[in-house]
Amino acid sequence: MFAIVDGGSTKCDWIILDNTGKLLFKTETIGFNPNIIDAHLIPAEINKNPQLFTESTKIEYLFFYGSGCGVPENCLLVEQELKKVFFNANIFVKEDMTAAAYAAYDGKPAVICILGTGSNSCFFDGENIRRDLPSLGFLIGDEGSGNALGKILLKNYFMKKFPADLHDEFAKTYNLKIEDVISNMYHNPRANAYLADFSRFILERKSHPYLQHLVFEEIKNFLDYQVLPYEESKNCEINFIGSIAHYYEDILRAAAAEMHLTVGKVVQRPIESLAEYHLKYILPKLKN
Repeated sequence: MFAIVDGGSTKCDWIILDNTGKLLFKTETIGFNPNIIDAHLIPAEINKNPQLFTESTKIEYLFFYGSGCGVPENCLLVEQELKKVFFNANIFVKEDMTAAAYAAYDGKPAVICILGTGSNSCFFDGENIRRDLPSLGFLIGDEGSGNALGKILLKNYFMKKFPADLHDEFAKTYNLKIEDVISNMYHNPRANAYLADFSRFILERKSHPYLQHLVFEEIKNFLDYQVLPYEESKNCEINFIGSIAHYYEDILRAAAAEMHLTVGKVVQRPIESLAEYHLKYILPKLKN
């Protein structure tokens, strides 16, 4: 039995396959980014899931691709915690950028981008992943992401930059006090998800000209910081993984066109494509 996990900061998508590659079930847990939550909570969170708890001893291989797993120390930490539940499994932990590269691969070299709760980018030629840029995290990086949009909304609301109609709607929707926002930003262990949740306000009103402009400019910010530094970006497709890329695909393509960039594949949730890549390229090697 094989488990493949796409681990975002907000949640993890799990897909479980039998030894022939047949889908057994899909499920979800909270996100396991070790930069955000205490990694020692991982076993308890997994055991809250009845399907994973029941099948845990049957898993032979577990491939975990997670945000926050871009450094060896975090990979080892997550692996150790997963091993406490899946103690019969061979466990492989890599960063979420690797999952994005695999899921977005369509046979051609491309710049691969994550644009969801957080954001990131790399260049993938089909075999090798090249990272020219560091991940700066949600405090000073993550341009174009859900939490970046959430931060802009909060800033514009409290600094009275919204048009009157949006200001009133935002006030009625959230009834926020600045003290509560500050407390969540500094004391909530999942502050990035807290900030990203405000981006729903935009999605529910995405036809509003003010919000369209806001998203357009923030996506251009992402392309400027995380795509243009790759010299290949002008000559190859740029493929995207993530909810923000999916929900604002029209704005994303318009912003890219303005910057003379070509958007190729846009995938909301990469878990199915990730499973296909493993069935085609990885699991056959393990069986041999």
